[in-house]
Amino acid sequence: MSGIEYLEAVLRGEKPPPPMGRLMGMELIAVEQGRVLFGLTPRARHDNPMGITHGGVAATLLDSAMGCAVQSTLPDGASFTTVDLTVHYVATVTRQTGPIRAEGRVLHRGGRIATAEGRMTRVADGRLLAHASTTCLLMLPAQAPADAEAA
Repeated sequence: MSGIEYLEAVLRGEKPPPPMGRLMGMELIAVEQGRVLFGLTPRARHDNPMGITHGGVAATLLDSAMGCAVQSTLPDGASFTTVDLTVHYVATVTRQTGPIRAEGRVLHRGGRIATAEGRMTRVADGRLLAHASTTCLLMLPAQAPADAEAA
């Protein structure tokens, strides 16, 4: 199944979300070609020792949104991997922030490389909390690595 077909199946509940999404408490909210929206509500399990939501939560949420946006453009049998991730933190996130959203959008999808941008905002007022960019290496069916056991 293509990337967008898989993501739509997750959104409809026909496929389980990836384990990392369940671990983090992320929710897939919307999917379209080249755009994905995730949500998360900061909880105590996301806190760093100072009681602030760990920066890795934002990085993971943004990486997932941007990566899935790239995935939504891929044909059946293709995969990708993040080769660069840059996150700019704009505001502190705590449990009091309430629900947050991360939107990923593809900026460019070439034959081997895709780039995407992401924005993480507070649901209550749309305040920008972080923004990010990524570069992904695409492995299309003819380029996918051979199965290790077949070698």
